[in-house]
Amino acid sequence: MKDSIKQFKPDFDEASRRWEAYYQGEIIDRPVVLASTPKRDYSGTKPNGISYFDKVFSDMEAIIDKALLIAESTFYGGESMPQLFLSFGPDEIAAYCGGELVFSEDSPNTNWSKPFVEDWESALPLRIRDDNALWCRLLKFHRKAAEKLQGRLLLTVIDLHTNMDLLSAVRGPENLCLDLYDQPEMIDKAMESARALFPKIWNSIREAGKMDEYGYVSTFFSKHGAATLQCDFSCMISPEMFKRWVLPALEEEAGYVNHALYHWDGPGALKHADALIASKGLHTLSFVPGAGNGASIDYLDLFKKVQKGGKGVMVWGTSEQIKIM
Repeated sequence: MKDSIKQFKPDFDEASRRWEAYYQGEIIDRPVVLASTPKRDYSGTKPNGISYFDKVFSDMEAIIDKALLIAESTFYGGESMPQLFLSFGPDEIAAYCGGELVFSEDSPNTNWSKPFVEDWESALPLRIRDDNALWCRLLKFHRKAAEKLQGRLLLTVIDLHTNMDLLSAVRGPENLCLDLYDQPEMIDKAMESARALFPKIWNSIREAGKMDEYGYVSTFFSKHGAATLQCDFSCMISPEMFKRWVLPALEEEAGYVNHALYHWDGPGALKHADALIASKGLHTLSFVPGAGNGASIDYLDLFKKVQKGGKGVMVWGTSEQIKIM
């Protein structure tokens, strides 16, 4: 692995040591820093990014070749790693369970899943069928990429909108909100079903992408497992509902992925701060304020509270803001 990835990341060994120190709660001489940028001296044509639409509908070999060109034209500074993100979209897990991914011609780099659950009684348990066309493409894509890249690029763990985000995608957020009040016992069953899918998803992806051999990347890098977990739907529920349904699922997922980053999205989710800080298994909390809500540097008191509670933090900003933080 080391010799191949060094084609694009010559300081791979040093970056790996910094990541491992971070997981142990230690700092070698500075915090872990992620910074990638187009190379100034690259003389070739700089390719555009790879959209969700491309990954769902375009030729796999062509996309892998394009990813290599992107890596060749990119400087990976700090602890950032050369990578290829093969996710098909935020709601892809719902699509693997029988939903339909919907694209807009105006937004090729995002999509959503059309809800299909009319009533939970007839829809449960949720399943990923082994003959689901999109699921089969995902696994084939990971196998093909792992074989061709041979560790030169690491495969990024897909969008894991699991747990209650999955329920929201298959049922629709408005209907799910009503269900939480009208039939909470049925939501217990639905969450149990959703949680049962996670090991299949995680193990299938890591095996197809040979991640145990080449390494894991999902913002984090680790040789032993790393992923970003989340529940964007949490902004719509109370702390009591979060503790009943979401937190146990997140802690369970964290046990599978080894090093877990929690993508904590928007001011509406700040009400869950105490539960997240006290959680088991979530190594780092990454609060994202969202458009119009300031930048990471405006939430330093929150980040200090998280660190005091024993968890790492991920912050974003300009080079000057990062120096201050």
